[in-house]
Amino acid sequence: MENTDLTTPSAPPATIVVAGATGDLGFRIAQELRKRGAIVRALVRPGNTKPAIASLREQGVGILEVDFNDVAALTYACAGAACVVSALSGLREVIIDAQTHLLDAAVAAGVPRFIPSDFSIDFTKLPEGSNRNLDLRREFGHRLDQAPIRATSILNGMFMDLLTGQAPVVLFKIRRVLYWGSADQPLDFTTIANTAAFTAAAALDATTPRYLRIAGETATIRDLQAAANAATGQRFGRLRAGGLWLLRLLIRVTRRLMPAPNDVFPPWQGMQYLHNMFTGLPKFASLDNNRYPEINWTSVREVLAARQ
Repeated sequence: MENTDLTTPSAPPATIVVAGATGDLGFRIAQELRKRGAIVRALVRPGNTKPAIASLREQGVGILEVDFNDVAALTYACAGAACVVSALSGLREVIIDAQTHLLDAAVAAGVPRFIPSDFSIDFTKLPEGSNRNLDLRREFGHRLDQAPIRATSILNGMFMDLLTGQAPVVLFKIRRVLYWGSADQPLDFTTIANTAAFTAAAALDATTPRYLRIAGETATIRDLQAAANAATGQRFGRLRAGGLWLLRLLIRVTRRLMPAPNDVFPPWQGMQYLHNMFTGLPKFASLDNNRYPEINWTSVREVLAARQ
């Protein structure tokens, strides 16, 4: 009897390689990929003993110890992958050197797509020299654009989570919102969790463009003030520290007094990031939030309320 079963067999799950999976963002990306049914290989440096490794293994993530200076070993680790996602964090030896080795390995292994560790404001609109860390990402981006592989950078503004303390903007102790320049400049924010979910979806999407821009919320300083009021039930005021020219001067002074050239995030680096945002130059002209409608975007108010 003729077989009339016309059902199409489901495609096998995609294999995604994640570098930097023991960091906060990379760990969440790996988790989100597993939720979506992907086979995940996490590349970790030899001797890495972070607790995240055991947790990833429990969630079904394959752990591969690999020397990021060994392109042959990286090529073997990338074999058969549909996409390589980098969530590496560091300075030149990581963002340029290690990512270049990872890129070369992905190309050698025939991986069709690469997502670099950008995850920031839109550095393509910033003048060179205005932000050390973003200059490195721009430099790597030039190398990536010359490689025979399809690339997608995910830009998410500032991590919204930093507003709960690490970024000196919402000052809970004195109930003020600190800013430089204009209180009406729109700023882009996205939680680490939302960024990870979007990145996982993008890694499994073979049709992504060169850049994807997302923001869980676009808010001015006045909006942040209102969100802090609503989240805490207390009245927050605004504190204008000065114009952008003064912030630029303070960056120079701080960098000279406390250069910390080997620190990834010295105080002056955070100041550079805020200066970039308050200029309005890296503000996203349009957003790709709707590309994956299953993602529920977290607001600033929700993040500030969770701190209580």
